[in-house]
Amino acid sequence: MSLSSSMAGQTRIITVETDRIDAAMAIQFKEDMRNATEGAQDRVVLDISRVTFIDSSGLGAIVASMKQLGSGRRLDLAGPTPVVDKVFRLTRMDTVFNLFASLDDALAAEQP
Repeated sequence: MSLSSSMAGQTRIITVETDRIDAAMAIQFKEDMRNATEGAQDRVVLDISRVTFIDSSGLGAIVASMKQLGSGRRLDLAGPTPVVDKVFRLTRMDTVFNLFASLDDALAAEQP
């Protein structure tokens, strides 16, 4: 799994540098996310704009990553491709995560 990390103000941005989050990489994804978000501020934005496929294991890995952040910190998702967006909506994960059309939209959104 390839993730990159950067900061924009007080927001940690984690970019998924691969086109799939599936069963074959879910465990590594969770570990990489744990490392990338260690010591992160209150808000983490996961840029998934390069991801063109996600399965239930990938969804589970993203949910696990959100849970490991703990209370008081949140994980927002930015840039889902149409297929990935559809998976989030069909599974109702769009009610769990804030989904933003782009990274710019996510960064422009006010934090609650």
